[in-house]
Amino acid sequence: MAAVDSNPPSNSEVVVSVRGLTKVFKDFWNRPKARAVDGVDFEVRKGEIFGLLGPNGSGKSTTIKLLLGLLNPTKGHMEVFGHSPRHVQTKARIGYLPEESYLYRYLNSRETLNFFGNLFHLSKEDRHNRTEQLLEMVGLGKTQNRAIGEFSKGMQRRIGLAQALINDPDLVILDEPTAGLDPIGCREVKDLIVALARRGKTVILSSHLLSDVEDVCDRVVIYYGGKIQAAGTLKELLVEPNTVRITTPVLPKETLAKVLETIRKDISTGEVRVDNPTQNLESYFLDVVAKAKQSAKETSGAQSGARVAEYLRGDQPAQPAKSADKVLEKLSLPQAPAIAPATTPAPAKPAINEVKLDALTQATPATPAVPPPSETKPEAKPVDLSKADEKLSSLLGGKK
Repeated sequence: MAAVDSNPPSNSEVVVSVRGLTKVFKDFWNRPKARAVDGVDFEVRKGEIFGLLGPNGSGKSTTIKLLLGLLNPTKGHMEVFGHSPRHVQTKARIGYLPEESYLYRYLNSRETLNFFGNLFHLSKEDRHNRTEQLLEMVGLGKTQNRAIGEFSKGMQRRIGLAQALINDPDLVILDEPTAGLDPIGCREVKDLIVALARRGKTVILSSHLLSDVEDVCDRVVIYYGGKIQAAGTLKELLVEPNTVRITTPVLPKETLAKVLETIRKDISTGEVRVDNPTQNLESYFLDVVAKAKQSAKETSGAQSGARVAEYLRGDQPAQPAKSADKVLEKLSLPQAPAIAPATTPAPAKPAINEVKLDALTQATPATPAVPPPSETKPEAKPVDLSKADEKLSSLLGGKK
């Protein structure tokens, strides 16, 4: 069934428009191999949290890649902010958290955010301020000097979420944002998504955790086999019109018996059930952790994040990033060396005594060194052999 926009807010701007979107993957011989997306229609409006649901291989991630311009559709029409997804200036208004965090493992958290801020041509002051706020927001303020390669999967998702928001995007696309996060991190990510929507930002959320989608999404579409099988608001999709729930404080037994008797008079068939409401496990878990924090328990892992970063809350006007085409132009230029060559003149070399240098570099002789001959050699003195013969004879005890 094609997607229908069930009562979308008609007074808001259309951010994403998809009509007849189809993507067919082909093999080496150009034969159709898989129809990942098949005739999909939907719209996403400003300030809306839109959920993409479906089993593995149903077409959710392919749809996201098409919206990002990473893939070309086989047929159909797509617009993001009124332009093609491949429009460069449009890409500068999008923040994306992929299903797997592809980050440089040897950079620390601060260097990672500074790198992505440079890609959006943010000023040094903006990069510094936003980095500080984002690291505190995602709970990594005390681990900012550790290399990304040392992080657990949950901590990598936290820094991945921070990099997706460094440019203060108008459209945030999150693919499994809570994968690997602890319950505290999941709750904080959901609170952040709601805060972004309240500020007027648009969020597209793809997740297999249905409880997360149920907590934050305004509308959802459910994929199966590349097609949208159901679409609408959560209230429309989840309500059970044939049953009614009544919640009251604890009643005395006599009053409860009278209520049940009155109800059963009007019900010929069906079961009337009375039980105590329960909170979900997430609420109970967060309550236990909050009590542990109050008792000054410490942890060496990720901390509970602070409130939403100041520039994302809109307390002050956000500084618009320069157009991304200048960024691409800058990236295409030859890279300059990381450290400029020194301009200080080299010190003057001292004079070298060649004679001393030769003497130091020569091997030490076994016999006493003979002084180097001078330019004018002295004449050799004649040797008196008779005296040497007499001395030798006396030593041997002989006579001449």
